[in-house]
Amino acid sequence: MSTPPPETHALPRIQIRPATPDDADTILGFVIATAEDLRRDGLGAEAWFEALIAELDGKPAGYALFYPSYTAWAGRPGMFLEDLFLSEAARGMGVGRRMMAVLAGIALARGWTRIDLRVRTDNRARAFYDGLGMGPLEGWLSYKLAGPSLVALAGDAPARATEPISL
Repeated sequence: MSTPPPETHALPRIQIRPATPDDADTILGFVIATAEDLRRDGLGAEAWFEALIAELDGKPAGYALFYPSYTAWAGRPGMFLEDLFLSEAARGMGVGRRMMAVLAGIALARGWTRIDLRVRTDNRARAFYDGLGMGPLEGWLSYKLAGPSLVALAGDAPARATEPISL
């Protein structure tokens, strides 16, 4: 009696493509922003960001949202990766690595020298980023100014932001 051949499973087809205005609802399924926010700020004529959509077998499986940054220390532009999200079904399938490879290619094609991102200390994706050769910036902390603190500080600015402040 012969042993049957091992069962084989076809790997899903991974596609990474630029997001379009029609993808606002797809991205919306992954984030808190509204579709109107996404269309206005990144998928329209005056975009603040760009996005990529990851598909597995033709179905949305994740996205990356990024925009240009600049480091005055090095005098070079870079990419800030604001969000990289994959559905549970896409994790461990090579989609994240493919997405990061596409982002790296975009960065180099544009003359950008780095990809920066923030990740929570409890995010299990840290091992993924470490495996790509990324790592935390030693000696640096992220800070944020938002909400009432932002409003209060802006209240100290002159009526027109282009006017010098008199002390």
